[in-house]
Order: sequence, then structure tokens, then C-alpha cells
Amino acid sequence: MKKKPELLAPAGNLEKLKTALAHGADAVYCGLPDFSLRTRVNDFSLADIKEGIEYAHTLGKKVYITLNIIARDSHLSKLKSHVRKLKALKPDAIFIADPGVLETVKSIWPEARLSLSTQANCTNAASARFWAKQGFKRLILSRELGMQEIAAIKASLKKTEVEVFVHGALCSSYSGRCFLSDYLIGRSANLGDCAQPCRWEYEIKPRGHEKSLIAGEDAHGTYFLNSKDLCLIERLPEIVRAGVDALKIEGRAKSVYYLANVVGAYRRALDLIAGGKAKAALTKELSFLKSELTEKLNQRGYTEGFMFKGEDNLQNYEGNFPDSPWEFCGQVISSSRQGKHFMLLVKVHNTLLAADELEIVAPAYRVGRIKAKGMRDAATGDEIKEAHGGGGDSRVLIASGQDWPAYSVLRRRLTKTSL
Repeated sequence: MKKKPELLAPAGNLEKLKTALAHGADAVYCGLPDFSLRTRVNDFSLADIKEGIEYAHTLGKKVYITLNIIARDSHLSKLKSHVRKLKALKPDAIFIADPGVLETVKSIWPEARLSLSTQANCTNAASARFWAKQGFKRLILSRELGMQEIAAIKASLKKTEVEVFVHGALCSSYSGRCFLSDYLIGRSANLGDCAQPCRWEYEIKPRGHEKSLIAGEDAHGTYFLNSKDLCLIERLPEIVRAGVDALKIEGRAKSVYYLANVVGAYRRALDLIAGGKAKAALTKELSFLKSELTEKLNQRGYTEGFMFKGEDNLQNYEGNFPDSPWEFCGQVISSSRQGKHFMLLVKVHNTLLAADELEIVAPAYRVGRIKAKGMRDAATGDEIKEAHGGGGDSRVLIASGQDWPAYSVLRRRLTKTSL
């Protein structure tokens, strides 16, 4: 078996960064809104990035900074100051797609470790060798490549690492280079401000008339640009055998619940593969993890994308798939022993009812059952029957016969009336 590839997870804020690392990510990637292709759903400041880097390094893990916009001159003038500040923080690598950004970083921080963003659309061995000569130590290959093409590119490189996406949203563009959002409403995907018009329902409007018709291309519906989500967890043995150095999860705008489930599932899968689990048993485990990611996360349906050339349908013509029957309801902040039990301090997200059927997901996708009956308000100590997250900082205490670490997440099964 080849060496275990690095598992990268997205981080849209400091809490998400710590959650991803707790659930098994070897590294996280993040950035400031102006330069990182996430300009709206991004809560990072330089102070947060500094804290995140220091936190990750105490765990022996890494933080990569995204500077992967397709820049204009106005961005490059601001970038110089930003790179100087980043240099002092000592992140483990910088993601870059634009040659102008590359030259700016090299001029200020020539020792920086460079990773080529998928936005650069590296699709062949000659291109890979070109970028390696520019100083890139890792290439994040185009999402449109097949497994044989990826393996051939990897084999053509001597020391340069190769990274591929294995899970998350896909878009109707070439590795993210889309102009549709900019064209329709003036929000550029290449500057981190995509409005995701590929997910919209479209209408046909006759020229010169105000009335419109819903576009009905076929019997499936009208969402003709809406890609399914990528999920390659069952294909990990083949990807690992190809010698890929790093596996990337997409989703900086996703919740801590998404990170706990997806990162944990892929961590568990990679550890099972590295442990030499028998093929039949491994196949069963990977199938179980795929079913968990299908049933217990909201998603648009899963596809294997372009990496494996089957008859898989990339597009979801029916809009979003039905919501999951499970809902994220809390995250463990801390745990303390009290007699024969452990008392979990839980930050509430959404709704949590004392009568709920709950599951708790700990790092490496360790799943257990827990009861909220007898939960107490953390501030007053009063027993309560329900708690609500909303926009506040609602916290409750829940007794457990088993210890559960910080950053574990709780989910509740929704009843038919709550679906």
C-alpha cells in the first residue's frame, strides 16, 4: 500500500478550523475574504489566522492559506501588504492560481511553499512540469481529470506532490472558472463572490413580452446546470494506490456539522485502508460510510465526477434532494466527570428537545447514542425540556454514561411533523 495521503479540510472560521482538526484533518485551508475565493461566507481575520496556525502547529498539523483569486491590478496592489503580514504568521503553504499573484508572493516571500490551485486548470503532465519549474511543491489537479490521467501526471513528476478533490460541491464550469454569476448579477466567481446561478431554476421569456414560462427541458425538470455533489469515499483504495499525495474536501461555507461528518468519515476510511483491512471488510465499511454521508447530511445527490468513467450522471435535474431526516442540534464544548457519569457542556444549534432521539459523532466517525432527557440550562442549572440555538449562545448540560471529546457533534432524528 502506498503512503497514507494527507487529508485537507476547509475552514471558514476559527471554530470550523478547530472542528476539522479535531475530527482528523491533517491540514486545513483558509484565507481572508479579499484573496481566497470566499468573499461573503468567510469570518477570518489576520488575528484568527494567526491563532489558527499556532493552534494547528501545537497539534503537529498544518494550515494552508488561499490566495487563489484570478487577480486584477487593483488586487495586486493590496496583495503586497497582505503577503508581508502572512509571512510573519508562517503558514505551511500558499494556494495560488494567478501568475501575477505568484510573482508578487515570490518577490516578497521567496521561501514560501507553493501549492497550485485547481483554478489554474492543470490537466496534463507537460503543464504539471511547467508549474513545478515555477517553484510549486504541490499541484491541485483539475477536477475534470480521470484516474488514469491523474496517475500518469503523478508518475511524470519527480518530487512535486499531487492533490485531488474527493468530496464536496461541483459547479458547472471548468474547475471553478465560471463567468455566469458575473454576467448575470455582477458577482464574479473568480474573485470569490459566486451567486451559484447554476443552482437556479430558469424561465423562458418570449422576446417583447413580460410573461415567462418555466423551462422544461425534459421530464426530470428544469435544473439543467445543477451538479450533484462529489463523493469518492468508496474509491479511496484506488486513489491511494495511484500515489496521490493529498485528498481535499470542499466546503468553506459549510457548517461544523458537515466538517465533523465528512472529515471524520474520510479519516476513518483512510485509517482503515492504511491498516490493511481485508478487501471484503473494507468494502463493507466504505459502503457504510457512504450511506451515512448520504442519509445524515443534506446534499444534492452524489456523483463520482470525472475521475472514474462510469455511466454516472453528473447533473441533478430535480433541484435539491429531500432534506436529511437528521438535523444538527449541538456541539460538545467540554466534558467533566461527575460521579459515575460525564457531564457534557453542549452549544445548541437549531432545536434540541429532551425527548429527541440523538446520535453523537466523535472524531474519526465514532458514532454513539445519547439521551437529552434531564438536560439542564448551563447558566441556571434548571432542568429544561427544550433549547434553541438561533443566533445566540445557548448552552445546555447533558449527562452521559460515556465520555465524549470536545468538538463532537450531536444530531437529532426529525419526526414526520418536523420534516
